[in-house]
Amino acid sequence: MATYTLPELPYDYAALEPVINPQIIELHHDKHHAAYVKGANDTLEQLEEARDKEAWSAINGLQKNLAFHLSGHILHSIYWHNMTGDGGGEPLAADGVGDLADAITESFGSYAGFKSQLTKAAATTQGSGWGVLAYEPVSGKLIVEQVYDHQGNVGQGSVPILVFDAWEHAFYLQYKNQKVDFIEAMWQVVNWQDVAKRYAAAKERVDVLLLAP
Repeated sequence: MATYTLPELPYDYAALEPVINPQIIELHHDKHHAAYVKGANDTLEQLEEARDKEAWSAINGLQKNLAFHLSGHILHSIYWHNMTGDGGGEPLAADGVGDLADAITESFGSYAGFKSQLTKAAATTQGSGWGVLAYEPVSGKLIVEQVYDHQGNVGQGSVPILVFDAWEHAFYLQYKNQKVDFIEAMWQVVNWQDVAKRYAAAKERVDVLLLAP
């Protein structure tokens, strides 16, 4: 039995129009995300075979493949729920996301400063990657990370709560090579309710890092 499975979308393919058209959502979820799930499962099978045979000549490549595909699966699983056709705007206490709004202000000085940093981080990824808002458990604050591919350039232990996919397959059919335009449009569909739930859950994960005294 496969360890990982492709999650269903929380909405139909057309739910995020006009920001993201249905064709992109269908291809992105049914083909690209599915490929990361298959890749993670296939790599686990190959690692099992390597253990059984004590054949470790390909260990470096297998470990890299597992990190790549598994991280792709995890980030995409967050990505779909981070968006809604009824989203956008600024997180406000009046909408029940006051703790998240306060954390953003505390960590970045202002919502505008945070929005600018995450937009630039996502839009200027070299090649393929993500812009990520993450909870960093050592400081207890929020940080922006610029993720290369799916797994590179991130702080150990950080918990992603809002992710912007900056891979070309996320936007090229609609936005062509204008990655900046896509990232700017993404703010119109951010599901702050989902982000706030992820922030609250991340804060409750105490003692998950055993730090040296």
